[in-house]
Amino acid sequence: MSTAPRIGLFGGTFDPPHLAHVALARAAMSALALSRLLWIPAGQPWQKTRVITAAEHREAMVNLAIGNEPGWALERCELQRSGPSYMLDTVQTLQQRGPAEATWFLVIGEDQLAGLHTWHRFEDLLQRVTLAVAGRPGHWPALDPRVQALAAQAVPLPPMPHSATQVRAMASRGEDISGLVPAPVARYIAQHRLYAGG
Repeated sequence: MSTAPRIGLFGGTFDPPHLAHVALARAAMSALALSRLLWIPAGQPWQKTRVITAAEHREAMVNLAIGNEPGWALERCELQRSGPSYMLDTVQTLQQRGPAEATWFLVIGEDQLAGLHTWHRFEDLLQRVTLAVAGRPGHWPALDPRVQALAAQAVPLPPMPHSATQVRAMASRGEDISGLVPAPVARYIAQHRLYAGG
């Protein structure tokens, strides 16, 4: 008898993908016993006010970050869709074409959890997926009561001190980012001068 697939959805701007993303992805695969983890670069992140690096570069960097890791895959649906990138639309698309018996997990960080109540039709979204939040439930930020009422599963992950904002800032100053992003991503950023002078 086959086991129903357990599919994780890992969305983000990935500008750039860094080692904390990789660590969270590995933790989610293990803690949730996932069959697959789909990395989903946002097409047009509607809550971002800064200029986002071109989708082709972010897609290429995610591919490099994924490498040959078993069970990881790039999902391009948000890059191919026009208009703002809403996770609900993405989940509906993937569930329509995915296996009917699959269990779906939305993997997010604590910072995303804190703002989840501002997401487009977040209550509809959370009826379709199980939340998997990096960190420890007792240490989550203050949550909107509607989000607090929904069950979420913690993904154990040690704190990592860096962020995409830090990586972009360091790259713009010509500093070494090799300890913050996967080596192929560091090479890609240098080759394309993605954040130079940014």
